[in-house]
Amino acid sequence: MYRKILKSKIHRATITDSNLEYEGSITIDRALMNRAGMVEYELVQVVNINNGARFETYIIVGEAGSGKIELNGAAARLAHPGDRIIIMSYVMVNEENLSDWKPTIVLVDDINQVKDVLC
Repeated sequence: MYRKILKSKIHRATITDSNLEYEGSITIDRALMNRAGMVEYELVQVVNINNGARFETYIIVGEAGSGKIELNGAAARLAHPGDRIIIMSYVMVNEENLSDWKPTIVLVDDINQVKDVLC
């Protein structure tokens, strides 16, 4: 049996911009994506710490080192620039491997630069 398990998360990122007119997604700084093991077009769950909103969308790559975390399309209505969010990706893990599984947790500062990575 397989279980859907947390693969990685970017914890307490700050929304830098939103664009309601875009066709949907979240733009994430490539450096943050790489540290979290996330890839372009990957499905992610986003949780807004400020208002409790939870939604799913896909990743678009942002410029590495820019600190950009931008919500696009309908998701732009669920968070505002300055809001803190958690971005999570999941993976299917065989139950036999669960005892060894550890997600990657990327902790960021106020300008979305990596403070620490926990594995």
